[in-house]
Amino acid sequence: MKRLPLKRLAAIAALASAAPLLAAQPIEGRWVTAEKDAVIQIGKCGSKLCGKIARFLVAPPQGLDQRDVNNKEPRLRSRKLLGMPVLTGFNEESDLWRGEIYDPKSGKTYRSVVRRKDANRLEVKGCIGPFCQTQVWTRAR
Repeated sequence: MKRLPLKRLAAIAALASAAPLLAAQPIEGRWVTAEKDAVIQIGKCGSKLCGKIARFLVAPPQGLDQRDVNNKEPRLRSRKLLGMPVLTGFNEESDLWRGEIYDPKSGKTYRSVVRRKDANRLEVKGCIGPFCQTQVWTRAR
């Protein structure tokens, strides 16, 4: 068996450790929800990623000026849904993103995992304990 020189082994090890094995694909951009009722803009919010309601594709029950009436915290019920963050605190972890997702229809916040399926599809999971519900969002055109 041929032995590699020590310098060459060190160079190979440095290259291998410099690039993560499974880097998460970027999730920034505009995404249409699975229900096709809104467009969510995902981008930087400080050092983390968040997703805000950028546009309604179907008007909410109380119109385009709909407030966050189902929020469990009374002080937040007067904020407008349009522009409100529904994805918060997302950090890259291996081949996915972890944070929280807020559902304005129920007023509940869930742990969330987001992963790019391909260039035009985003897998979004909301979880309570070990139970998760998955949606697929599509890239907005």
